[in-house]
Amino acid sequence: MKIALVAALDENNGIGKDNKLLCYLPADLKRFKKLTTGSSIVMGRKTFESLPNGPLPNRRNIVITRNTNYAFDGIEVIHSINEVFDICKNEEKVFVIGGEEIYKIFLEKADLLYITRTHHQFEADAFFPEFSDTNWSLINEHKNQADDKNKFDYSFLDYKRK
Repeated sequence: MKIALVAALDENNGIGKDNKLLCYLPADLKRFKKLTTGSSIVMGRKTFESLPNGPLPNRRNIVITRNTNYAFDGIEVIHSINEVFDICKNEEKVFVIGGEEIYKIFLEKADLLYITRTHHQFEADAFFPEFSDTNWSLINEHKNQADDKNKFDYSFLDYKRK
């Protein structure tokens, strides 16, 4: 099983503010949907609660929380990252979608990073952990200009662990 982290970051590695995305970038949402549909997605409780319509459709939604009484229709609740490896052991790829604490825990175990880098700085209170070229190889880069739908320049960056 491969672990892939999927995140949209600003120029300072910011990922969110007040439990919301930093900006609305339809191209990033489309890419996220294409990458994760049909797969398992792993997220923390706060990330799950930030989803506007509950569990994401056509995906296995796995939520990590310390709260042993947490329950919600359409999700699987677990309480440690080791459980991810147990319940997903037969899957080819599992996507970790946030938030900050979950990314920190999974970064050292990740095989792939799918990053959307928004070329702008926002006010953020949640950040993606630092990662370095020493451990990661950039295997794909696609630069995009702002347009009618996407207000900021952005790049899709795919990394593979060295």
